Amino acid sequence: MTTWFRNVDVPAGAPPSTWPYEAIVATIERGLIQDWAVLTREVRRDPWGAVARQVSDYLEDRQPAGVGPLLARAIQSARDEAAESERAEVAAEIDALVRGSGLTSAAFAARIGTSASRLSTYRRGTVTPSAAILLRMRRLAAALRDGALAR
Repeated sequence: MTTWFRNVDVPAGAPPSTWPYEAIVATIERGLIQDWAVLTREVRRDPWGAVARQVSDYLEDRQPAGVGPLLARAIQSARDEAAESERAEVAAEIDALVRGSGLTSAAFAARIGTSASRLSTYRRGTVTPSAAILLRMRRLAAALRDGALAR
Protein backbone atom coordinates (compact mmCIF):
# COMPACT_ATOMS: atom_id res chain seq x y z
CA MET A 1 0.00 0.00 0.00
CA THR A 2 1.25 3.47 -0.86
CA THR A 3 0.48 6.80 0.79
CA TRP A 4 0.19 9.85 -1.43
CA PHE A 5 1.26 13.30 -0.28
CA ARG A 6 0.34 15.87 -2.91
CA ASN A 7 2.50 14.62 -5.76
CA VAL A 8 4.87 12.67 -3.50
CA ASP A 9 4.67 8.91 -3.35
CA VAL A 10 5.78 7.39 -0.03
CA PRO A 11 5.58 3.63 0.47
CA ALA A 12 3.50 2.56 3.46
CA GLY A 13 5.67 1.86 6.45
CA ALA A 14 8.60 3.88 5.11
CA PRO A 15 10.28 5.65 8.04
CA PRO A 16 9.83 9.42 8.07
CA SER A 17 13.61 9.79 7.91
CA THR A 18 13.34 8.64 4.29
CA TRP A 19 10.47 10.96 3.37
CA PRO A 20 11.03 14.03 1.24
CA TYR A 21 10.36 17.38 2.92
CA GLU A 22 7.16 17.74 0.89
CA ALA A 23 5.74 14.61 2.55
CA ILE A 24 6.49 15.98 6.01
CA VAL A 25 4.79 19.28 5.14
CA ALA A 26 1.74 17.50 3.74
CA THR A 27 1.53 15.33 6.85
CA ILE A 28 1.56 18.39 9.09
CA GLU A 29 -0.95 20.29 6.95
CA ARG A 30 -3.37 17.53 6.02
CA GLY A 31 -2.50 14.52 8.11
CA LEU A 32 -4.59 12.80 10.72
CA ILE A 33 -3.70 11.96 14.30
CA GLN A 34 -2.09 8.66 13.30
CA ASP A 35 0.04 10.50 10.71
CA TRP A 36 1.22 13.07 13.26
CA ALA A 37 1.97 10.21 15.65
CA VAL A 38 4.41 8.80 13.06
CA LEU A 39 6.24 12.14 13.02
CA THR A 40 6.18 12.35 16.80
CA ARG A 41 7.66 8.85 17.19
CA GLU A 42 10.49 9.79 14.83
CA VAL A 43 11.13 13.01 16.77
CA ARG A 44 11.27 11.02 20.03
CA ARG A 45 13.69 8.56 18.44
CA ASP A 46 16.02 11.32 17.21
CA PRO A 47 15.17 14.72 18.75
CA TRP A 48 17.85 16.60 16.79
CA GLY A 49 17.63 14.51 13.63
CA ALA A 50 16.57 15.52 10.15
CA VAL A 51 12.84 14.99 10.68
CA ALA A 52 12.78 16.95 13.94
CA ARG A 53 14.71 19.78 12.28
CA GLN A 54 12.43 19.79 9.23
CA VAL A 55 9.28 19.82 11.37
CA SER A 56 10.74 22.55 13.57
CA ASP A 57 11.80 24.65 10.58
CA TYR A 58 8.35 24.32 9.02
CA LEU A 59 6.64 25.27 12.29
CA GLU A 60 8.88 28.32 12.73
CA ASP A 61 8.31 29.44 9.15
CA ARG A 62 4.55 28.87 8.89
CA GLN A 63 3.44 28.92 12.55
CA PRO A 64 0.36 26.76 11.84
CA ALA A 65 -2.47 26.68 14.33
CA GLY A 66 -3.92 23.39 15.51
CA VAL A 67 -1.30 20.67 15.31
CA GLY A 68 1.60 23.12 15.09
CA PRO A 69 1.86 23.89 18.82
CA LEU A 70 1.40 20.20 19.65
CA LEU A 71 4.27 19.18 17.38
CA ALA A 72 6.43 21.99 18.73
CA ARG A 73 5.73 20.77 22.27
CA ALA A 74 6.55 17.19 21.24
CA ILE A 75 9.90 18.32 19.83
CA GLN A 76 10.75 20.33 22.95
CA SER A 77 9.70 17.50 25.24
CA ALA A 78 11.80 14.96 23.33
CA ARG A 79 14.81 17.27 23.42
CA ASP A 80 14.37 17.96 27.13
CA GLU A 81 14.15 14.23 27.89
CA ALA A 82 17.22 13.49 25.77
CA ALA A 83 19.19 16.26 27.50
CA GLU A 84 18.21 14.93 30.93
CA SER A 85 19.24 11.43 29.93
CA GLU A 86 22.57 12.73 28.66
CA ARG A 87 23.18 14.67 31.89
CA ALA A 88 22.48 11.50 33.89
CA GLU A 89 24.86 9.51 31.67
CA VAL A 90 27.64 12.06 32.15
CA ALA A 91 27.03 12.11 35.93
CA ALA A 92 27.24 8.31 36.06
CA GLU A 93 30.51 8.36 34.12
CA ILE A 94 32.00 10.98 36.44
CA ASP A 95 30.91 9.04 39.50
CA ALA A 96 32.54 5.89 38.08
CA LEU A 97 35.76 7.80 37.31
CA VAL A 98 35.97 9.16 40.85
CA ARG A 99 35.15 5.80 42.46
CA GLY A 100 37.58 3.95 40.24
CA SER A 101 40.40 6.41 40.91
CA GLY A 102 40.85 5.35 44.51
CA LEU A 103 41.03 9.02 45.51
CA THR A 104 38.69 10.85 47.83
CA SER A 105 36.34 13.28 46.13
CA ALA A 106 38.34 16.19 47.51
CA ALA A 107 41.63 14.77 46.22
CA PHE A 108 40.14 13.97 42.81
CA ALA A 109 38.66 17.48 42.58
CA ALA A 110 41.97 19.09 43.51
CA ARG A 111 43.80 17.02 40.87
CA ILE A 112 41.47 18.28 38.11
CA GLY A 113 41.48 21.88 39.32
CA THR A 114 38.06 22.23 40.86
CA SER A 115 36.45 22.13 44.29
CA ALA A 116 34.96 19.12 46.03
CA SER A 117 31.57 20.85 46.08
CA ARG A 118 31.70 21.49 42.31
CA LEU A 119 32.72 17.87 41.70
CA SER A 120 29.74 16.82 43.79
CA THR A 121 27.39 18.77 41.49
CA TYR A 122 28.93 16.99 38.50
CA ARG A 123 28.47 13.59 40.15
CA ARG A 124 24.81 14.33 40.94
CA GLY A 125 24.15 15.68 37.45
CA THR A 126 22.91 19.05 38.64
CA VAL A 127 25.76 20.69 36.72
CA THR A 128 27.37 19.36 33.57
CA PRO A 129 31.11 19.93 33.34
CA SER A 130 32.80 21.49 30.36
CA ALA A 131 34.37 19.20 27.82
CA ALA A 132 37.80 20.23 29.10
CA ILE A 133 36.99 19.24 32.69
CA LEU A 134 35.54 15.92 31.54
CA LEU A 135 38.74 15.24 29.58
CA ARG A 136 40.82 16.05 32.67
CA MET A 137 38.75 13.59 34.68
CA ARG A 138 39.18 10.85 32.10
CA ARG A 139 42.90 11.49 31.76
CA LEU A 140 43.45 11.53 35.52
CA ALA A 141 41.49 8.31 36.01
CA ALA A 142 43.38 6.61 33.17
CA ALA A 143 46.77 7.76 34.48
CA LEU A 144 45.94 6.51 37.98
CA ARG A 145 44.68 3.22 36.60
CA ASP A 146 47.79 2.76 34.45
CA GLY A 147 50.09 3.63 37.36
CA ALA A 148 51.49 6.68 35.57
CA LEU A 149 50.53 8.88 38.55
CA ALA A 150 50.79 8.33 42.27
CA ARG A 151 47.59 8.39 44.25
